[in-house]
Amino acid sequence: MRSKRTETRGALRAVAALAAPVLVLAGCGAGGGQADPGDGDGTITIWAHQGQDREVAALQDAVDAFGDANPDIAVELTLIPEADYTTTVTTASPDELPDVLEFDGPTMASLVYNGKLSPIDDFVSEQTRSNATDSILAQGTLDGSLYGLGMFDSGLGVYGNAALLDEAGISFPEGMEDAWTAQEFTDALADLAAKDDDGRVLDVKQNYGFGSGSEWTTYAFSPVVWSAGGALIDGDSADGALNTPGTVEALSLVQEWAGYTDANTDDSAFVSGDVALSLVGHWEYPNYSEALGEDLVVLPLPDFGHGVKTGQGSWAWGVAGTSDNGSAAGAFIDFLMADDQVAAMTAANGAPPGTKSAIETSDLYGPGGDLSLFADQLAATCGAGPVTADCVAVPRPVTAGYPVITRQFADAFAAIWEGGDVAEALDGAVTAIDTDFADNDSFTIS
Repeated sequence: MRSKRTETRGALRAVAALAAPVLVLAGCGAGGGQADPGDGDGTITIWAHQGQDREVAALQDAVDAFGDANPDIAVELTLIPEADYTTTVTTASPDELPDVLEFDGPTMASLVYNGKLSPIDDFVSEQTRSNATDSILAQGTLDGSLYGLGMFDSGLGVYGNAALLDEAGISFPEGMEDAWTAQEFTDALADLAAKDDDGRVLDVKQNYGFGSGSEWTTYAFSPVVWSAGGALIDGDSADGALNTPGTVEALSLVQEWAGYTDANTDDSAFVSGDVALSLVGHWEYPNYSEALGEDLVVLPLPDFGHGVKTGQGSWAWGVAGTSDNGSAAGAFIDFLMADDQVAAMTAANGAPPGTKSAIETSDLYGPGGDLSLFADQLAATCGAGPVTADCVAVPRPVTAGYPVITRQFADAFAAIWEGGDVAEALDGAVTAIDTDFADNDSFTIS
């Protein structure tokens, strides 16, 4: 491997935050809803999360533009604070939902299970579906039906401070092809720590929180499981998937990282130069590029033996299972997924575009762009198929049982990070997950 500095193209100001609070299943439904097509006009109601100001402005502009272009359709938009949004959707009865609702990708299967989402294959155009990236389609598809489309996606990487890496004599990857192995990454931490006053040279956004209620834990560290040849669940069982010897070995190595990690309580460890490496998502690029300039490099996660892996998935749009105006709702989603609206939204939040055409024209994510690594990872999505060494971006399990999976994995990882027995922590998570699936008929959607 040889050192390579990445030339920055300027800083975006908005940060696309990782969504996905843990979803609580409402009731015990077992079947998706089916929206009525309606007449394609009249009024449609919309719920969306109230994110950062620039995202809200971009969405409001899109709603206004849609109204101007479709005078026969009136739009009533309701913004709900992001911290309350998923709870609001999951506790509402299907009849209380709007025609169009935003939802966080990993919660989709639970919403379908509870009759809150309708398939949208017949409501959005073929052009919209074919232009969506493979990773967006993978997130939004369940049992062969499409339930959601996202204007943007997400991704993970390791940001590096090239000046600090060069000072320590550490070479680093140019891309996925020469990614660090897990051991090489751990050795690099040790070498950096040897030249650092406090030995804390890595940031893993511990300030986001580890354990129950922290989707960050699962999003950030489930790629370790996949890269080690394991999985969070296989079919309807975590046994033999999450607790494989390879997964135990991989997370035992990650456990060593804790001794090199800055707790980063003020969220400034990387931008201040206290650490040389930061494992986080695309959303930190604006802050990091502004702080480091030419010294910022964007690297893939290390390879634990079965290829580089990363998470994917973010907010998506769907049609409520009880809507009586599915055609008009689908027309609104078509409008949101057009190039102009996707470009405006991703300019506002810095996220990877959710359409092929928008990625191709993106200065940031297109060929040669500073974040082209993220686009390349998403283009190599594992989709709904097996997680092989050749694919990279892995959707979180598309199952109505995902809430218990993410909660149990996050708790197990938190225990491991604090020095607990790795095999014991994973076995405990496996028992809880498999018990929950057995008690709920594997969350089968009829």
